[in-house]
Amino acid sequence: MEVQIISRTLQRLLSAVVFLAGGGLLFVSCEEQKEHTAPAIHERDSVAMMTSYGVNTLISDSGVIKYRIVAERWEVNENVNPSRWIMNKGVFMTQFDEKFHVQSYIQADTAYHYDKQKLWELRGRVRILTKDGLKFFSEQLYWDEARHEFYSNVFSRLITPERTLQGAYFRSDEQMTNYYVSNTKGSFVRSDLDGSDDEAAESSDVKEQKDSAQQIPPRLQAQPQRRSTPSTP
Repeated sequence: MEVQIISRTLQRLLSAVVFLAGGGLLFVSCEEQKEHTAPAIHERDSVAMMTSYGVNTLISDSGVIKYRIVAERWEVNENVNPSRWIMNKGVFMTQFDEKFHVQSYIQADTAYHYDKQKLWELRGRVRILTKDGLKFFSEQLYWDEARHEFYSNVFSRLITPERTLQGAYFRSDEQMTNYYVSNTKGSFVRSDLDGSDDEAAESSDVKEQKDSAQQIPPRLQAQPQRRSTPSTP
């Protein structure tokens, strides 16, 4: 009888061990089949469809080559809304006339081209030079290709061979021949400035102070005189 009891006890222990071992194997197998996933690093709407480096390309309008674009990095992203070209490493654009002669150039630190709206947004050290010698300086400029005009809502400076204008709002045609500047801070004929630099504009307030200072006659220097002594009787 005791031998049977011991045998049954051993069988129960072996069954328990086998059950625990099988459960452990099942747990290990479940752990091995589990997949660890992580969210995507970039969302779909932030991925560009094309990124190019060292770009030098020509752009035509109505079958006529009108612009050359040079950019260190050019990204085309149609997944964002609105779709755009991004040139955040600097851009240099040259404009040609009908005979393929250079009319002007435009440069900026960053450029966004909204292709559906035909709108350029230039940011950071925007510079323009036209064939007539007109120079434009600003930190932001929009170029509307549909309306054939430039405009800016930030401080801008316009320098021509005869005049300097600077103000908080600027609008012009593409040729920079008809332009408008509002909230002007300075407007004067360049011939009034003797020996001034082309890019150094003097405000009208400073000029008025100089003019008023020139009207004041110079102060005469006092000459020493011998003091007279009273005569004795």
